[in-house]
Amino acid sequence: MPVQSRPVRDASLHFRLLQQYLVLLKKYPILTKSVTSGILSALGNLLSQILEARKKVKHGDPLSEIDTAGAARYAIYGLIITGPVSHYFYQLMEVWMPTTDPYCIVKRLLLDRLIFAPGFLLLFYFVMNILEAKGWEEFEKKMRGSYLTALKMNWKVWTPFQFININFVPVQFRVLFANIIALFWYAYLASVRK
Repeated sequence: MPVQSRPVRDASLHFRLLQQYLVLLKKYPILTKSVTSGILSALGNLLSQILEARKKVKHGDPLSEIDTAGAARYAIYGLIITGPVSHYFYQLMEVWMPTTDPYCIVKRLLLDRLIFAPGFLLLFYFVMNILEAKGWEEFEKKMRGSYLTALKMNWKVWTPFQFININFVPVQFRVLFANIIALFWYAYLASVRK
């Protein structure tokens, strides 16, 4: 029995959104990845704030307001830094370490975990410090206080996901895959940087 296709207008909302995302990804790859990164970064920050608020209420503390400026900083970081930097990193990785290289799986993971992750986390701390309008002393204090802890947690949390991402996810979807994981990662970073 032949299967009939359905017109797009009859498709579910999820399917239409996915289809539109794919069109935008093909037409405007960097912009699409940047906007997606900005949205998911802000959502990660909001998730952190909601979890913190629930924890405070549970301990009898008063409910604090949502810090929209904090979410906006994460959105800016995702839009300006995460989207474009990740896009180019994954593209260059394909050139530097093609799948024809017999050790590409190991090389890609080592490049991501030992070079990209520490540098990207440092960039996160630096840019957030600027967006928070804080001075150099505050940057150094946060670096000494939580950078190494955050980097170790990055290695623990991200390594299995990045192994999958850089070796099995098609290159055009790697930023999206990482952004979905980052939704929870940014929630962690928002709490550890306090």
